[in-house]
Amino acid sequence: MNHFKITVTFILLLMIFVSGCSKTGTWEKQEQKQIDDYIKSLGDTTYVLYPSGLYFINLIEGSGRSPVDRDTVYFKYEAKFLDHVTWDTNEPVTVPYKHVMGTNTGPVIPGVDEGLRYMKDGGKAKLLTPSALAYGHEGVWQYVPGYTPLLWVIDIDSVKAGPGK
Repeated sequence: MNHFKITVTFILLLMIFVSGCSKTGTWEKQEQKQIDDYIKSLGDTTYVLYPSGLYFINLIEGSGRSPVDRDTVYFKYEAKFLDHVTWDTNEPVTVPYKHVMGTNTGPVIPGVDEGLRYMKDGGKAKLLTPSALAYGHEGVWQYVPGYTPLLWVIDIDSVKAGPGK
């Protein structure tokens, strides 16, 4: 009898795990379709797709150097959903947002940290971050649902060597 209970419990746990995996796969496929449809809707605009899944396009090349780990980047940003509705921005501001590259502390998501590395001081770019490089399957507060790709418009004000104060 005890062996029967263990077997039934194992089967039930396995079914829950498998059903959870299929839901995750469905959400990921829907997210990728949303990204593909968005990019197709742009016509001739070409994003560069990096191995991480980040989509990147330079709007203004910039003339300074690209930031590396431990550099401090000061930038303005606008965060949008793929329907172009803005959900967060630091504009208009007199003091740009400050981020120490590669620290993974604070609110800068991995996709923005990575995208800043492809930019130069004085540059402006658009980043399309899949949820895996943004807020994942959980989302963030009531603002961003899980499995939501985001569009970022980033304008680097300056890049300083080392951690800034």
